[in-house]
Amino acid sequence: METRSSGVPNLRALILLLVSVSPLGCGASWMWLGVTSNGTPELPTCSSLSLSGRQRELCRRKPFLLPSVRDGARLAVTECQNQFRLERWNCSTSEEPPVFGLELTSGTKETAFIYAVMAAGLVHAVTRSCSQGNMTECGCDARLRGGKGGGASSVESWHWGGCSDHILYGTWFSRRFMDNTVKNISTSHGSYTLSSMNQHNSEAGRQVIERTMSTDCRCHGVSGSCAVKTCWRTMAPFDRIGSYLKEEYEQSIQVLDRSRRKTKKKGQRGPVNKHRLIYLNKSPNYCLKDRQKGITGTRGRRCNRTSTGPDGCNLLCCGRGYNTHVVRNIQRCECKFVWCCYVHCRRCESMNDIHTCK
Repeated sequence: METRSSGVPNLRALILLLVSVSPLGCGASWMWLGVTSNGTPELPTCSSLSLSGRQRELCRRKPFLLPSVRDGARLAVTECQNQFRLERWNCSTSEEPPVFGLELTSGTKETAFIYAVMAAGLVHAVTRSCSQGNMTECGCDARLRGGKGGGASSVESWHWGGCSDHILYGTWFSRRFMDNTVKNISTSHGSYTLSSMNQHNSEAGRQVIERTMSTDCRCHGVSGSCAVKTCWRTMAPFDRIGSYLKEEYEQSIQVLDRSRRKTKKKGQRGPVNKHRLIYLNKSPNYCLKDRQKGITGTRGRRCNRTSTGPDGCNLLCCGRGYNTHVVRNIQRCECKFVWCCYVHCRRCESMNDIHTCK
């Protein structure tokens, strides 16, 4: 079967991108755990990781959290790829280290999404590990346990119990591990630096975990009557977190760059809602390959000729046109069980048009 690349990003390349957008140079290097640990029985030690001094100290004091840090990295990478798989920027970049730099996503909407999903992934992974009883330092959130709900006018009677996800601990660790020491997120004029922008977006990502939590219940009673219910709070699946952040990405707000505030530069003046994603600079179009900026371009990406969305050939190929070739697929079909004892299938063939950007 003839195939072409569909533009699915290389995982290691994305991790290099995540490292490159860190304002501290190594502030996002924990994301390497998402790839360097794959297939290996043991995690690296804190001293072997490229961490900031503050991160290394936290890692040394709480080494039992390293598996959760790795899982958070994997969640963030996978969801970033999932949410942008059909777009011009699909969370990929070149594999050659010299082309990595801040130009690719520095201060853009893409930077905003990366920091938000990184922070959310870390909260989600650490909190899940707490709820599963994998760590002695944290567990379920018992603050609500034993209390009653439903209200006096409610027909149903229920009480808090079970194992509520302890997002306070996960949020605390994510904040301590990722954020730098910026005290004031913005000035009174609403201007930002790259560091304060990244910190704002990281916090917005963490808050999404709490905002998407749901209440799950289990019924108790004779013959399943559900006369009494036990309820607990649980985090949403991470793909829902990713969808929520993608919507925030689409509605992100450009703010003033403090380093350029003396020039005529567009951007919102004044405070921004803490739940909104913000960016400083407009994004490049990502159409053409630029080795210096780490942009891979869309040439060779598979597109949908009938789609009017971002994966449509007109938008994804940036008006350059597309190539069409036929792919021959052969697979088993119309399988039937034959007594006794094997499965008999036909050999079916189909021809499909594949479109790739010029």
